[in-house]
Amino acid sequence: MTQLALPLVIPETSETEFIVSDSNARAVQMLERWATWPVMAGLLTGPRKSGKSLLSRIFAAKTGGALIDDADLANETAIFHAWNTAQADHKPLLIVAEELWQIKLPDLRSRMAATPLIRIGPPDDPLVPLLLVKFFDRRMLLYKPDLIHWLTRRVERSHVALIRVADALENDAYERRSPRLSIAHARVTLARHGLLSDHGSETE
Repeated sequence: MTQLALPLVIPETSETEFIVSDSNARAVQMLERWATWPVMAGLLTGPRKSGKSLLSRIFAAKTGGALIDDADLANETAIFHAWNTAQADHKPLLIVAEELWQIKLPDLRSRMAATPLIRIGPPDDPLVPLLLVKFFDRRMLLYKPDLIHWLTRRVERSHVALIRVADALENDAYERRSPRLSIAHARVTLARHGLLSDHGSETE
């Protein structure tokens, strides 16, 4: 398990780190090997809150390439011209979207057909506890390893769900006026918000 950090002149924090696991390692490798792409453009897709924007900013900062985020909402003619410019300038263009969208512009559609697709998957088992730790540390919450283990077995394997878990526990901590988290509080809070899954047994 490794982390990529934005090359900015600021202290490294969880805000600027992208944690690499099997669920996204292939995407990271493809971005690192952009010079081997068949064209000077790539399409990065993945679930909501999976770190696409952060990873794309790391890529742009390291390569000096261009970036189009939320491409499915962007002007297709503008994407088309950016794609052509990347080929002419021999500088990579990274196009980011939640998924491959229905492209209406024929010229862009043909170019995207030649563009390598780079996918980030849902968080895998090793990544889930690392993300929970990252989100709790960002919110300055206090916790013990047994809580992370307990949550890992009971929360949905999605980036959005993990953020909702952290937000719910943060709000509960605020209401209790204590940053300390516990399994007992987590059980009540997450059940109330419908954020507990059935990965593990409540008797554990």
